[in-house]
Amino acid sequence: MKQKYNKAVIEMAHKLFYVMEKRVSAEDMARICEAFEFACKAHEGQLRKSGDPYIVHPVAVAMIVAEELQLGANPVIAAFLHDVVEDTEYTINDIRQRFGDDVAFLVSVMTKKSDGRYEISKQVDNYKQMLNSIHYDIRALLIKLADRLHNMRTLGSMPPHKQMKIAGETDFFYAPLANRLGLYTIKIEMENLSFRYRCPHEYEYISRLIHRDELRHEARLHNFTDKIREVLQKEHIDAQVYAEFRPPFSIWRKMQKTGDDFNHIPFRHVVEIVFACDDMEQEKDLALKIYSRLTSAFSEKPCGIVNYLDVCKENGYQSFHVQLLSDFGYWEEVHISSERMVRNNHIGVVAERREDTVRLWIEKLRSVLKDLEFHQKDSDFIIDVSRAFYNDNIMVFTPNGKGLNLPKGATALDFAFEIHSDIGEHAQYARINGLLSSVKTKLQRGDIVEIGTNPDVHPQQNWKEYVMTYKGKGFLKRYFGQQEKPKYHLCSHCHPIPGEEVIGFIENDGMTTIHKRNCSVAIQLASKHGDSIVSVDYEEQSNILHSVRIHVLAIDRLHLLNDMINCITQELNLSIDDLNTKTVDNIVNCTMTFGVHSYNELQTINSQISVIDGVEEVKILNS
Repeated sequence: MKQKYNKAVIEMAHKLFYVMEKRVSAEDMARICEAFEFACKAHEGQLRKSGDPYIVHPVAVAMIVAEELQLGANPVIAAFLHDVVEDTEYTINDIRQRFGDDVAFLVSVMTKKSDGRYEISKQVDNYKQMLNSIHYDIRALLIKLADRLHNMRTLGSMPPHKQMKIAGETDFFYAPLANRLGLYTIKIEMENLSFRYRCPHEYEYISRLIHRDELRHEARLHNFTDKIREVLQKEHIDAQVYAEFRPPFSIWRKMQKTGDDFNHIPFRHVVEIVFACDDMEQEKDLALKIYSRLTSAFSEKPCGIVNYLDVCKENGYQSFHVQLLSDFGYWEEVHISSERMVRNNHIGVVAERREDTVRLWIEKLRSVLKDLEFHQKDSDFIIDVSRAFYNDNIMVFTPNGKGLNLPKGATALDFAFEIHSDIGEHAQYARINGLLSSVKTKLQRGDIVEIGTNPDVHPQQNWKEYVMTYKGKGFLKRYFGQQEKPKYHLCSHCHPIPGEEVIGFIENDGMTTIHKRNCSVAIQLASKHGDSIVSVDYEEQSNILHSVRIHVLAIDRLHLLNDMINCITQELNLSIDDLNTKTVDNIVNCTMTFGVHSYNELQTINSQISVIDGVEEVKILNS
């Protein structure tokens, strides 16, 4: 058995050597071979949970780094050695002496802390250690993704609780990271392997439904793709055309999001058109030519276009999406991409090796991590990272044409905080495509957004329900965290206002709840829990308004409403939140809702409205 495994390891290593010798020097090939031999020696006698010799794992990781990620000599060497320091007697200095500082750095990033002292937790500290490595370059993250991918491919040998832990980490950190780096193929495989081990029954169930779907639609998709090929051949366009069914996790996620069953999930497959084009500058023209010819042959769904050619996704994804009506009466989603785009969509950051291109990816990722503002005991760290990296994005625009990527479902508030925290803090209204809108309005792809600010406007507690981005959530968390904690609660039944006659009751949590003295709840509490009654000083605060409603009965006349409004807005500089008025037979019934600082302010408003010509009665209504 040992001989069999040794033969398999050697065959895998020789395949790796064959891949690498095409693109590295003879000197680097010698170093790669030396690293393989060193790893074999270091891990000699060690076994994985599956019973396989341990060396199988580093060789497999190195193969992913070499073949699937197409990295250079030092990352491949580091992949061979990535577990040596953690699991054997060798040290980073041993690796540095044999293979140089660069390899030693990459291995050190891959080596988990072992002193038992962690800022937050072992897992989160390891994530932070990896992410911080991009201040140097991005290769260590790619090696770690290769390491995690092979672990997921061999997860079946682990006990169920370990499977859940590793699958959970993959879902929440590694798949989003692969997504952010544009590694679509790795992201998809990680998601599905994680789903398979977390929810094996659901995974198998959806897999069977997909297979049934493939058989059911095979004939009509064959006819549809054949007709597309005919259209392209007439134009002498060299392209591959094929149908691709969405994987189980993608279908499951859509089912969870929409609440629909499998049969009601639209576009369970897509038709891919991948065309050859040697000139990158001609790709857009050729893609649009294909689109034009297809829409002459098939009906196009109105508003069914998504153009990722001009404005690609944050992770680099490019394609042109259109929905066409097949002969069988089905709307089909068709993706039009060049071979270069498909290659880039699959291997993202490593697709183009130019130094300036890689540097741009690093800077984009670094700016995201900087914005997360890691804090020593930030328990939301991993949630913020996942939210930042797993971007099902929409592109929206400022009035001057600058594009911003925001997560799907983001609001105008998210947009405001993305522009600048000061704009978010004082956002009063939005103009979306020129139309006045609330800052809580959800944005759609392509919206043009303008934010109106007011220095007197400040975040409200309910804003936290209307932001999705880590920038917005982080700012609001800090903003409300810096505010003085309230010393009391206000009774939701009677809504006391500073200046009214009030009384307090000490609750079980030690907080004091303030009631009006005539509040029915307070009267009931006094009869049962009289010992909890305390006197309170309920003073007004300049930055806090209390919502009140008044009802006015009056005889109609010209400018009556204007005079009543002026008592509130002009005399006391307060805003009216709601106004309802109805006039029947010259009798006016008007209800106004507005905010006041104190009961005295409310009384002043009542007195001034009461003496207006035509006003018969002013009542304060319960909120």
